[in-house]
Amino acid sequence: MARGVNKVILVGTVGRDPENKSMPSGDAIANLSLATNEQWRDKATGEKKESTEWHRIVFYGKLAEIVGMYVRKGQMIYVEGSLRTRKWQGQDGQERYTTEIIASDMQMLGGRPNDGERAPMNQGGYTPNPAPAPRNNNFSNNNNSQPASDYPPASGRNNFEDFDDDIPF
Repeated sequence: MARGVNKVILVGTVGRDPENKSMPSGDAIANLSLATNEQWRDKATGEKKESTEWHRIVFYGKLAEIVGMYVRKGQMIYVEGSLRTRKWQGQDGQERYTTEIIASDMQMLGGRPNDGERAPMNQGGYTPNPAPAPRNNNFSNNNNSQPASDYPPASGRNNFEDFDDDIPF
């Protein structure tokens, strides 16, 4: 029997600051809108065309807390998750449906936040860190070592920007 796959991967621009809420259990929820753009050239006229698609993203738990603290309008983010359609009742009593992306992973793209907040990254994504880590040149993957900079690369791999080598390319 064949199994289905429900996986969404988006890279886009945050359309507004996240809306943060808490469930009755105390778990965090964050909602945001993400814009993805597509550009093409019309074959008939040669005119450049652009289309923007808006996506509603929902984050839960620790990821929601991180999004609420560090993600802001205008930032580029990578989101991975799954599609969910939920039914709800409007104020007029009509049943309505909303399709959302339930995020399972998020990476902030494009460097440091604009407002000067620190956004250090751990292997599982961005986590709050009240003090910057001391800068060193330890490129080991040992869990006891500090990253090479306050802001490791989004890929989670070693940071070689300070590596001086005589490679000709």
